[in-house]
Amino acid sequence: MGFTVPPSIEDIEEIAAAIIDDLPEGLQKHTGKLKVVVEDFPDAFIEQELELETPFDLLGCYQSSGPAALSHLATNGKRQDTIYLYRRPILDTWADTSEDITRLVNRIIVHEIGTHFGFTQDDIEMYEEDMFGATALDKGAG
Repeated sequence: MGFTVPPSIEDIEEIAAAIIDDLPEGLQKHTGKLKVVVEDFPDAFIEQELELETPFDLLGCYQSSGPAALSHLATNGKRQDTIYLYRRPILDTWADTSEDITRLVNRIIVHEIGTHFGFTQDDIEMYEEDMFGATALDKGAG
């Protein structure tokens, strides 16, 4: 999807939902079905908790709903891990790097999952390479 104007919250939600539906099995086994929430900026609690200097410092945040959500036996649909994506910092990164917005959002999602589950940087790069091919490592992580 090419954009000549900044993508809206809804555009980024659509991009992220498609990415999550196509995550490699190795990532899906950790996450199950992720909920995506796109906001312009992190809320005050997240800013304070992560000691951000500015709300532009955070592109995304993975929040677990707890151990019950990880056992994919919890099918009541009420407990679900959530990945938050922050539109304005993403747009700044997009403008600064000229990276394709879908690829950028994909990299952020993979990075957030990997960080949350304690993957090494090599593991994260392996998933990026698997998803994007050998050119995945040409740009910095989201």
